[in-house]
Amino acid sequence: MKFLEIGVIKCNLSRLMGERKLKISDVARDTNLHRNTITLLYQETATRVDLEAVNALCRYFNVTVGELFEYLPESDVSPTPTA
Repeated sequence: MKFLEIGVIKCNLSRLMGERKLKISDVARDTNLHRNTITLLYQETATRVDLEAVNALCRYFNVTVGELFEYLPESDVSPTPTA
């Protein structure tokens, strides 16, 4: 039996914002979410996300959770370059 493969959750917030030419401050103001929350998701450095934030972003961008976030299995994740 194979154990669950570890992958990564990708947040598409930066792409959604780029397509609409929105700034972090625009999204924070319009959704009433903390700027830091938006920044962490935009930079894909968030380690946890409140469901209220997910709901607000999905509603704001008129997307589903699956369009905001996607799961990439380990086999689809390119290695992070080391400095």
